[in-house]
Amino acid sequence: MKNYSKLDILRLVEDEDVEFIRLQFTDILGNLKNIAITSSQLERALDNRCMFDGSSIEGFVGIEESDMFLYPDLSTLEIFPWRPQQGKVARMLCDIYRPNGMPFEGDPRYVLKRAIQHAADMGYTFNVGPECEFFLFNTDENTLPTTNTLEQASYFDVGPLDYGENARRDMVLTLEDMGFVIEASHHETAPAQHEIDLNYEEALAAADDIITFKLAVKTIARRHGLHASFMPKPKFGVNGSGMHINMSLNRDGKNIFYDRKDPNGLSKEAYYFIGGLMKHIKGMAAITNPLVNSYKRLVPGYEAPVYIAWSATNRSPLIRIPASAGENTRIELRSPDPSANPYLTLAVCLMAGLDGIENKIEPPAGVDCNIFKMTEEERYKLNIDRLPGTLIEAVEELEKDDYIKSVLGEHVAEKYIAAKRDEWNRYRLQVTDWEIQEYLYKI
Repeated sequence: MKNYSKLDILRLVEDEDVEFIRLQFTDILGNLKNIAITSSQLERALDNRCMFDGSSIEGFVGIEESDMFLYPDLSTLEIFPWRPQQGKVARMLCDIYRPNGMPFEGDPRYVLKRAIQHAADMGYTFNVGPECEFFLFNTDENTLPTTNTLEQASYFDVGPLDYGENARRDMVLTLEDMGFVIEASHHETAPAQHEIDLNYEEALAAADDIITFKLAVKTIARRHGLHASFMPKPKFGVNGSGMHINMSLNRDGKNIFYDRKDPNGLSKEAYYFIGGLMKHIKGMAAITNPLVNSYKRLVPGYEAPVYIAWSATNRSPLIRIPASAGENTRIELRSPDPSANPYLTLAVCLMAGLDGIENKIEPPAGVDCNIFKMTEEERYKLNIDRLPGTLIEAVEELEKDDYIKSVLGEHVAEKYIAAKRDEWNRYRLQVTDWEIQEYLYKI
């Protein structure tokens, strides 16, 4: 993380010929927003004097209390390498404050900061490594996105079979120009599906990077005449896109999830963290899987998790313990998808795990066989529950989980639930092509 002062920012903008600065933030749904200023207004922005109308942003405030202020996080200054090299464009991510100087409780970044502070009060640092999947689709003659692709590549295939290889390479190089450390990139299982794995880092920086990553990927895809989609399940009959979250806690510079004496290499804290995730995962689902479409991915047969279980030896459960040990020991939550707001997602993951540690929540025994091949009776005997099957089920689970609602805070929880209920109601009013094909000639 860069440690810029205000003077550093002013000098860098002048030296690098930066003309526009985008002050960026997200709404509660994770949509990136910004206000653009010229370099002549930079000092005003650095003094936290840039105001905007919060009543126009999803999940913020009503018109009667709409004035909000943007406080730039100086460490997030980044020059966009894809913009002109004369009159360059840079960005800073911002926290949102009320006119009285208090943080706005509806700011997703603030929700994560609050969770990180809770962990810090317990002596912990929360580290995260996201694995982001997406599709690269063709565009039509008007450059509008489609779900069409001519390629038939699969897992780890290479060019020329992998049509998106050149675009993915440019994405990685662009991200590295912006200071990202990319651990790996490759073609995924479905045709036109790709994955780029980001470096393991502290949670706030990881959430900021996910937001920036999606913007960069979409921008570079468009330069290649393609559309990058982070929709969880854009096509029937193939795998959907996930955003697996690898997590660990450090204390005094040491990974507290590792215990070399344990058969799985896990400490008590790691088991309790798993227990907390499993306790709250149904209440978290509306955050980690926020769309109607998210639940088209969470079905048997396409590698996405469906059942609430954990394992150190196979990939079918919700929670997996990767083979790396020692300081690299981590817990991988496999249900989140890339449509999720990363700030809210990491906040609920962290706090669910901390609830497990604080209350010593023991997880059930690990399930080391393929859960999808079990019968319903076998899963029942092992007390294996399943994730919500639809968005409305997930919303109802969130409404019942007072702890997760408290993590979000009253404002975000109320606005988020209302937004998701509205999304579900708009969806259920639609008459789909499937219904026409299934019923029209029969009934």
